[in-house]
Amino acid sequence: MSIAAACAAIGMSSWSLPAAAGTVVVLDSAEAELSLIDEASHKVMSTEPTGKEPHHLMITPDGSSLIVADSISNDLMFLDPHTGKVQKRLEDIEDPYQLGFSPDHKWFVTAALRLDRVDLYRYDGQNFTVAKRIPLGKTPSHITFASDNKTVFVTLQDSGELAAIDLPSQTVLWKMPVGNAPAGLWMTPGDKYLLVGMTGEDDVAVVDWHTRQVVKRIHTGRGAHNFRNLDDGKHVAVSNRVESTISILDYTTLTKVDDITGLLPGPDDMELSADKRTLWVTFRFARHVGVIDLASRKLIDTIHVGRSPHGIYFADRAPVYAPNPD
Repeated sequence: MSIAAACAAIGMSSWSLPAAAGTVVVLDSAEAELSLIDEASHKVMSTEPTGKEPHHLMITPDGSSLIVADSISNDLMFLDPHTGKVQKRLEDIEDPYQLGFSPDHKWFVTAALRLDRVDLYRYDGQNFTVAKRIPLGKTPSHITFASDNKTVFVTLQDSGELAAIDLPSQTVLWKMPVGNAPAGLWMTPGDKYLLVGMTGEDDVAVVDWHTRQVVKRIHTGRGAHNFRNLDDGKHVAVSNRVESTISILDYTTLTKVDDITGLLPGPDDMELSADKRTLWVTFRFARHVGVIDLASRKLIDTIHVGRSPHGIYFADRAPVYAPNPD
């Protein structure tokens, strides 16, 4: 089925799941814009200009602003997380592809994908002060933190490695090979394992980062990429960008328990509604956002947006398991 036909078929289907009112922010990375979608009606309300190539976004620790990282424009945009209105811009943040706050909110970290480095900033609740810029390897991509606030982990897509950086000393602790094109990261509860989406393969690598060993590989689908906790104490979703599926993993047993199929090309970033009934996903290769009913594991609606939709956020959402960034 073509993308257009699939979208038409989904659009004609009947769905009646209630959705909480709110604004969904989607970054259309190839358009240099963001789309603002009404969560209840699934309608695009407006589009707003951004800098060049906005890819990822994250809420500030106090919840007052949503930060959009414009990687090619070298700046951060701060938005009202409920309306999408621009509050301010912070310039001279070089190549902020991915971003995240440490659990204690004292560190702000950006992965500079095209510059092959990671930048560490001290954060006092308002100001970002450069602590150190660390050359790291080819194409640093996604990040997450240990809960003790001492370590940030970074995937190096074109080096095929996982790196650990000590925040107090701003030094590289270690790097280890994990496979072809590692991307998204998710820490299991208790900081026991790191799950790594292997975009160049068809699996999730389970890394015991304490011993620096890959202890298991969970087959998911081609292009395993990014994660979203389902906030049920047991499951996490992983998008398979090439397979065009989403796998559900049981992180207590480190096994795959289900696949969501029938999706559009390029599922990437995901967001979970506050009632945990719908999973929203950006389709990087299809200019659409999808809404999935988790009870039936079915795609129930698609929403046309700009080219290469990537990051997605809404304020009225189920919690993201700390310490993972959005």
